[in-house]
Amino acid sequence: MMFQVLINEVKAKKPLIHNITNYVTVNDCANILLACGASPIMADEIKEVAEITSLCAGLNLNIGTLNQRTIETMLVAGQQANQLNLPVVLDPVGVGASSLRNQTAQRLLDTLHFTVIKGNISEIKALALKSQTTQGVDAATLDLVTKENLHEVVAFAKKYAQALQTILVITGPIDLVVDANRAFAVYNGHPMMAKITGTGCMLNALITAYLASYPQDYLLATLNAVCLMGLAGELAAKRLQSFEGNASFRTYLIDAVDLMTPEVLAGGIRYEEIE
Repeated sequence: MMFQVLINEVKAKKPLIHNITNYVTVNDCANILLACGASPIMADEIKEVAEITSLCAGLNLNIGTLNQRTIETMLVAGQQANQLNLPVVLDPVGVGASSLRNQTAQRLLDTLHFTVIKGNISEIKALALKSQTTQGVDAATLDLVTKENLHEVVAFAKKYAQALQTILVITGPIDLVVDANRAFAVYNGHPMMAKITGTGCMLNALITAYLASYPQDYLLATLNAVCLMGLAGELAAKRLQSFEGNASFRTYLIDAVDLMTPEVLAGGIRYEEIE
């Protein structure tokens, strides 16, 4: 099965991934990359960022803790990555919540080409429709993807993915992986994943590692990463004892990615293609 091939590709290639991410979750992003077999580097000084990016196999950008210095750094790194044809992933955290986030996200979209854009449905709607339905960094309840509105959201996502020539990952109780032509719904995951900070940021890093390791099919690589992260959440939750909470879950989640085998992944993933 192709998913079994991909998990070994990451471990074999050990791609170096450049992360300009938010300071709340930077350590978790580094650890999840190490856990999956990749290697992290974090550099946000504008005097070195282009040089660092040129050494890497992929670039992960996250606007969770914006400031003027790192906005410019993201643009420089992104332009260097585009010039080198490296995969670039954007996490537009909290877009729709402030004018600065909206303006920055639009500037990034206008300047750079992204291989994958990952966000919750409210963030993706904020990008596409210039709407403001976010609740901080969380999706608005009315926006959540359900089985009832699944085809409607997929149609919207395909159209937006085509406009940007990108892959969209829409996270939530049901995760969607969509490009202009194909869409997949992923049913892996666990509610505990919403009780720790950083699962979305970690997923962004994981996606970048998989893109860097399997450029032959970016959609498949992205789907693999989303399924793996969701399954890791399920496995982490099963390990919890009655006296353990979200801090233990965070550790078990990273452990689950580190200990994931092709056989466990193939046996545990749950997804379907949506026509």
